[in-house]
Amino acid sequence: MIGKALRYMRKTKGEKQEVLAKKINISQQNLSRYEREQRIVSFDIIEKIANEYNYEIYFINKKTNDKFTVKEIQRKD
Repeated sequence: MIGKALRYMRKTKGEKQEVLAKKINISQQNLSRYEREQRIVSFDIIEKIANEYNYEIYFINKKTNDKFTVKEIQRKD
């Protein structure tokens, strides 16, 4: 599922894997494997890709609807 989200972010910006891979300092082969869900992607890489395309990652509690972002946690640390 996360691989599809990563690919969606990249594709909606019309960018090739090679370009994104260089921007976030990984190989194009690894990016391809992440997008095809053949390799487990770290949260750090997910965050780099989201930031590159101006997406915000939210964690939402389904019961209470409370939500927070990684940036909010970093401010509290």
